[in-house]
Amino acid sequence: MIIEQAINQREGIEAILSAEKLPVADLPETLDNFLVATDNEQLIGVVGLEIYGAYGLLRSLAVLPEYRNKGVAWKLIERIEDLAASQGLKELYLLTETAAEYFAGKAFQKVTRDEVPDDIKHSSEFSHVCPVSAIVMKKSIR
Repeated sequence: MIIEQAINQREGIEAILSAEKLPVADLPETLDNFLVATDNEQLIGVVGLEIYGAYGLLRSLAVLPEYRNKGVAWKLIERIEDLAASQGLKELYLLTETAAEYFAGKAFQKVTRDEVPDDIKHSSEFSHVCPVSAIVMKKSIR
């Protein structure tokens, strides 16, 4: 498995995200802060980072079903955390409807929407893409 920047991978990324019923309409124009996992040149996973001042929004984490429970998502999260640290970010935030327990196992903590920095609150994910029922989580960057 190889993890790399998502250069020229938009079509594959959109396909994986759509299959997992994750939003694609609000993807950034450039996917500079997105990473992909590949196996034998097949796209098997994706994760994205949106940067808002000193904070990051982890988004679009998806792994093909046949590659789940093999550490792919964890490797993607580790690498996106490294990217966030290299950008000098203080904290990562995310929204999830289905994976709160998984992210809690990766040291993310549930927070209220009121605890989220304003810059993150104004992102499309927070303001209108994800439902208000989604769980908000955060993690301090090392």
